Amino acid sequence: MKRFLPPLLPLLVVVVSLEFLVRWQILPSFLVPAPSEVARSLVVDRAEYWTAVTLTGGAAALGLLLSFVIGTSLAIVLSTSVFLRRAFFPYAVFFQTVPIIAIAPVLVVWFGYGLPTVIASAFIVSLFPVVASTLLGLQSTDPALLDLFRLYRASRLHSLLRLRLPFALPQIYSGLRVASGLAVIGAIVGEFIAGGGLGGVVDSARTLQRIDKVFAAVLISSILGLLFVVVINAFSRFSLRHWHASERTVS
Repeated sequence: MKRFLPPLLPLLVVVVSLEFLVRWQILPSFLVPAPSEVARSLVVDRAEYWTAVTLTGGAAALGLLLSFVIGTSLAIVLSTSVFLRRAFFPYAVFFQTVPIIAIAPVLVVWFGYGLPTVIASAFIVSLFPVVASTLLGLQSTDPALLDLFRLYRASRLHSLLRLRLPFALPQIYSGLRVASGLAVIGAIVGEFIAGGGLGGVVDSARTLQRIDKVFAAVLISSILGLLFVVVINAFSRFSLRHWHASERTVS
């Protein structure tokens, strides 16, 4: 209760306040729906939401997995050379600065309508946090430990697998937490253009002026992103709890 009650109290106050403000017509219902209407939509349209969330969740998960594999590999390569970092890291920053909504139509041209475009959109927006965090972790390895590995004539591969990557794990998980939320956002933006999923639900509900359905889909999207973060936190705690101070403190 000490952990969950403090964040629940403000949520309860906001929900109850919105309900009364809409019912008393202080807030127009066509701008902000009553929470009871959103809850009703979640129950009545649950089959549609379930289908949509499986599509969006699957695409976001695949995009996040691609960003983890490619982003981690790219960070390892960049960490080996100052020249490579200066030559290619700006392009990783470029991926982060380009608005995904602007290039989503181009992705449709390249990949067509459907799942490939949504996965590509989720991948593009979630790549940079993985690259940046992993690179920071690899470059933050304790110099004394690196000297110790050199003293024992450890190979570069051995130092990478047994020292630098384990030392970078907290930063890698930190980047994945950021990337997980961005992957959901990227997937939904891709669905605005390519169709399907929660993005398609929001787009069609907006056209039909179903503001309660829009809010319900946005709520489900937020819960989906939170679920991704919870899964990553579970992996982080499992792999770091026996040796890293942050997870030992949590436990």
